Amino acid sequence: MRSKKQTGRRQLLMESSLPRLPSREGKIKRNHDWLCERAVLAAKNKDVYQFNNFIQASIQSEEIIYKSIDTVVEADEVVNYPSEFLNSLDLPGMPPHILKLKIGLPIIMLRNVNQPKLCNGTRLAVKKLMNNVVEATILTGPFKGEDVLIPRIPMIPTDTPFKFKTLQFPIRLAFAITINKAQGHSLELCGLDLGADCFSHGQLCVPVSANQIAFISTQIMVKQKILYTYKYWKIKLF
Repeated sequence: MRSKKQTGRRQLLMESSLPRLPSREGKIKRNHDWLCERAVLAAKNKDVYQFNNFIQASIQSEEIIYKSIDTVVEADEVVNYPSEFLNSLDLPGMPPHILKLKIGLPIIMLRNVNQPKLCNGTRLAVKKLMNNVVEATILTGPFKGEDVLIPRIPMIPTDTPFKFKTLQFPIRLAFAITINKAQGHSLELCGLDLGADCFSHGQLCVPVSANQIAFISTQIMVKQKILYTYKYWKIKLF
């Protein structure tokens, strides 16, 4: 029952924030404006990951899978942390072990790779998928419309009790992003999933800050119901 409710919530938010997405696939590949102006925002990383996987599955196009290479930094820790365990970790700010990508999908940078073009938080759209490089088009900012190459890079997380290194593309899907990651982006249409409590940290003030509003349609969902719909606003997130 819980799974059905979660699926229903994701479907509702997808339809309200990214209407008729599967049927727009061809247009999105040619024109990125529609894609860069909308997103689903959630408070927790796990909700963002689930939304992205759900939305990606609705798009029927060829999928390329990239697996990371995960190793411990200290050789004597191999016995304690085998590669299978490292592969199973899904940490905030890190790419997944199994990264599934399709041409045209939105992605977000997780590291500063080539500043100022490729910075942590930059949104892009996948243009071409190669073995060791992803070609993408920048969606926002002063370099909007430029094509860039994203390589696999070694990354070491800082919030684990042991040190390990992952070799992977520093990106994740970005149909949905966290409220914190949304800071600095302007959205014409967004859906807010408040299934997780984000009021105690003041996160709700980020997407609906009154002094940054001018023309948008925003739907706020708590649990299963859409409680508020704000029309003719535009939210600039700082």
